[in-house]
Amino acid sequence: MGFRFWRRVRIAPGVTLNLSRSGGSLSFGPRGAKVTVGRRGTRVTAGLPGTGLFYTTTVGQGRSGSHGRKGAPVAPVVAPEDRLSLGFFKRLVTPPEEAALVDGCRELARGEEAKALTHLRQAVHLPDGAFLAGFLALKQGLAEEARGDLEAAAEGGRRLGTVLSKYGIAATLSLPITEEVAVHVGPTLRGCLLGLVEAYQHLERWDDAVACLERLRRLEPEAVVVKLSLAEILLAARPNEPASLRRVVRLAEGVENEDEIHAALLLYRARALRGLGLLDAARTTLTIALRRRKGRSPDLLHALRYERALVYEALGSHGRARTDLERIYAEAPDYEDVAARLEG
Repeated sequence: MGFRFWRRVRIAPGVTLNLSRSGGSLSFGPRGAKVTVGRRGTRVTAGLPGTGLFYTTTVGQGRSGSHGRKGAPVAPVVAPEDRLSLGFFKRLVTPPEEAALVDGCRELARGEEAKALTHLRQAVHLPDGAFLAGFLALKQGLAEEARGDLEAAAEGGRRLGTVLSKYGIAATLSLPITEEVAVHVGPTLRGCLLGLVEAYQHLERWDDAVACLERLRRLEPEAVVVKLSLAEILLAARPNEPASLRRVVRLAEGVENEDEIHAALLLYRARALRGLGLLDAARTTLTIALRRRKGRSPDLLHALRYERALVYEALGSHGRARTDLERIYAEAPDYEDVAARLEG
């Protein structure tokens, strides 16, 4: 969609919608230490529990900074990779797969993603190992490997998170739904299903992606972000199929344009209505979505106006279509084919 949102929206227990332009990242770490691996490199945040003192550094860039309470001295901290190391005697009594899981997390803390994945491959019989391996494979563009790992993790069900908790590791992953919209999840069935949707999309296994989202809908029937993801996939995979268009229309029933996600779902509803030839209904939907502009991203407003221009053109209201296109052009002259439409 290309929308740029800036808020965080709680959509379910343990699931948060991260509305930012930073893209996907992987965050994990024991209490007092967290590592985030994303597009901007690997950042390490560590501190002393209960003191409020912490520091953040970017791995591999030779920079580090420290922050603390005003006037408080900077306290020494244990490096995250050391916190994630098993001692010699502990390793003797630790099951090999669990040791591989901890080793994989340690390599991630060092920014060694390839080494981390090698270790995690030895832990995929553990749901937590398969979960982390799947998301790391997904981040590296290994969609088929990610699919197998995340399917295995999903089969683990209620055991997800138990081994990570045993070693004091809290895993939180950020998975992009669109270019700028990401969902933050932990090692849960919901997280596995969302990861699988992304993997299936990369593999163009649209029916499997839809099945995952339908399963998520059964878990969280009112989660708007799941409805939005399902609508996006249906329109991408089957844009001219009447049955899919009708499903998209039903997904947006009762949506009242409360926030950007609702407005985006109204956009998909309008596209589906236009595809079904219900032009008046599509125009009404878009007009409702455009009544609230405060707090909406420019990209979202442009998409809504562009869609309404297409509807006006189909209705023969060329003057109104041109008004919407001119407004888009004044703000974003390179948007879609607006310039060409105005010249024509």
